[in-house]
Amino acid sequence: MEKLISFDLRSDFGFFKKPDINDGLQLSYNMLHKPALLGILGAIAGMGGYEEKGRFPEYYERLAGTLVGIEPLEGFHERGNFAKTVITYTNTVGYANLDGNLIVHEHTLVRPAYRCYLCLNPSHDEAHRKLYDAIFSGQSHYVPYMGKNEFHAWWDPGEVAEYGWEPFTPKQDFRVDSLFIRRYPLKGHRKEQDFDVFSLTKENESSFAYFERLPIYFRDEPGFIQYELAEFAYADWVFSPASEIDSLFRVVNKKQPKDSIIQLF
Repeated sequence: MEKLISFDLRSDFGFFKKPDINDGLQLSYNMLHKPALLGILGAIAGMGGYEEKGRFPEYYERLAGTLVGIEPLEGFHERGNFAKTVITYTNTVGYANLDGNLIVHEHTLVRPAYRCYLCLNPSHDEAHRKLYDAIFSGQSHYVPYMGKNEFHAWWDPGEVAEYGWEPFTPKQDFRVDSLFIRRYPLKGHRKEQDFDVFSLTKENESSFAYFERLPIYFRDEPGFIQYELAEFAYADWVFSPASEIDSLFRVVNKKQPKDSIIQLF
């Protein structure tokens, strides 16, 4: 039986490197993305990482099909944006300094925090069972981190939640509480929406919308591991029932005052 759970992942700092930046100032994605989250889940469950050239890491092979949802944690961001600072490193390793010391500037997230939703089937999938037990117990096989191994991440097992959930078909105005995909990659079974969902909204008093192109999975080329990107959004806008946003679910938890609408992808 499938279960939907969430845990609140936090760190003092985070750095999810954008691969198209390689010189001068290195930039980070603002939001935790699915491939990075799968790496964190693999560390929690004790799965292998990058061990063999030309092959995806064990955690990705076992968890890539797991449905997840990601919501920036309230109180840690401002309108979807996390605070950032530039940290400068001097790399004194010999092979990196043929023409002088290598100086690296990293645009680093400050106090990133995300509510991570996971759709797990612990009774039929061994990897899911390990994850389910570890998350509820607050234990991790390897130390999880936010993009770099010096940025350790943690969660409070007392805040782990399990939900009742069902597919959501809007019949009246609604809001989406998590990140959601507004346009998929132009590839295979994915479809490109033929209109902008943000044209079907009603403004609210504190209206904001945050947009970011984020990795959604790895391309099917393990010899050249590269991200496939999708256009994500996070907003407090109210959408009309005509807005076509895929894979929405209504989630219910007794500890929360109201139902939430999230996207799983």
